[in-house]
Amino acid sequence: MDARSINAKLRRGQVPTAEELRWFAQGLADGGVSDAQAGAFAMAVCMGGLGVQGRADLTVAMRDSGDVLTWDVDGPVIDKHSTGGVGDSVSLVLAPALAEMGAYVPMISGRGLGHTGGTLDKLESIPGVTTQISEDRLAQILRETGAAIVGATGQIAPADKRLYAIRDVTATVESLDLITASILSKKLAASPDALVLDVKVGSGAFMKTHEDARNLAQALTQTANAAGCRTSAVITDMNQPLAPALGNALEICEVMKAMTNGRNTPLAEISAELGGVLLVDAEMCATVDEGREKLAEIIRSGRAAERFGRMMAAVGAPLHFVDNWSRYLPEASVILEVPAPSTGYVTAMNGEALGLAVVALGGGRQVESDLIDPAVGISDIVRLGDKLDKGAPLAVIHAAREDAAQQAAQAVLQAISLGPASPALPGIVHERITA
Repeated sequence: MDARSINAKLRRGQVPTAEELRWFAQGLADGGVSDAQAGAFAMAVCMGGLGVQGRADLTVAMRDSGDVLTWDVDGPVIDKHSTGGVGDSVSLVLAPALAEMGAYVPMISGRGLGHTGGTLDKLESIPGVTTQISEDRLAQILRETGAAIVGATGQIAPADKRLYAIRDVTATVESLDLITASILSKKLAASPDALVLDVKVGSGAFMKTHEDARNLAQALTQTANAAGCRTSAVITDMNQPLAPALGNALEICEVMKAMTNGRNTPLAEISAELGGVLLVDAEMCATVDEGREKLAEIIRSGRAAERFGRMMAAVGAPLHFVDNWSRYLPEASVILEVPAPSTGYVTAMNGEALGLAVVALGGGRQVESDLIDPAVGISDIVRLGDKLDKGAPLAVIHAAREDAAQQAAQAVLQAISLGPASPALPGIVHERITA
């Protein structure tokens, strides 16, 4: 077998065999496949698709390109993954809350992809934090704190690590087959007993329509359950940022507010909803309502924040980060309010445009080698349905330079629409999907 013949097969509209996909995944992992061949593969899959069986075969091949982890713990191992949106830091709230319930949560997370922020990039805006740790250290942290959010080591799904970076710069992020294989190869390598998938839909998501989101949710749940992991998906709304801030340090601020202010926020609400579904699949609660209420109380009470502090200290954060978190996070040198151009209701938002504005500020990557500025982003973003007077702030820009701030302000003005009447507001949860 060779990459050229496999890519040629894809070009002709044929699906490679499980053995061919296993060979290609191994070539991604060990360098036997070049960047050019990997890019051609990604584009061919994006254009032609693999079908249900081919998707499952690629997922398992990418999972098995590295280590498949096992755990020596005294409770269920469970996990969550989001397909990506803007202002979405659910993992950072949910993981410690689940650990407080007695579960063990080894989250293998990723970097920013396209217009969406990356969980690892957000965590690394906390001074001292490193998310690249050994598998032995991951197992130790999991036993000590109940949860760990880390990057895939070179031994966990190395084929995905290589293909993930290539997708980001070759306009192949949206492929259903590649998204499924990427998500599940890492998640299944962590050997969870149960998994919940947060499939985003709307202007800030990769999936813009409910039909596309349902197709992805079904593909994910079918593939994961076929691999032996109890999995459900929840389709959630991303027609506006989940939290009112985009950018790495700014999103950490929103995470800490959600876990310390005692009030229910959309970020806390969706965390409890997803956790409730997961706790039922893990047989830790009888109903989703029961699980949701227990997690909501853990978040409101501050217990999730205390657990988060222990998790972060284990990967290098200041010991007292949770007690005085705003003191530790980096701040941008230029702060600029974006005034509303007219009086009216907030009727629509282009979440993808807002995310790309943060990337342009330096809060994400346009090429693989780009360094991220953790301080930049957009905060205090209005919500759908808000009524604004002319001149009231739509959002606040955090930038390293005045010219970059002005460009981001123009992007915000184009991304947020005002109208004379309040819009119909979508619910946060659209649908649950089970295999």
